[in-house]
Amino acid sequence: MATPIKPGTDNQKPGKYLEVGPRGGKVSNPRIVRIDKGDRLPPTQKPGNGWKKN
Repeated sequence: MATPIKPGTDNQKPGKYLEVGPRGGKVSNPRIVRIDKGDRLPPTQKPGNGWKKN
């Protein structure tokens, strides 16, 4: 699996992102967010989690 993208990262491709664990695995009740061009990825529910393009 690819390394998750850290929260607060900007200049990512617009679209939907799924919250994943520190090593890219599934988390219970993951957040799904949609970002537009120029937006930053929001904080995750737990420190260490990241985002994966959905």
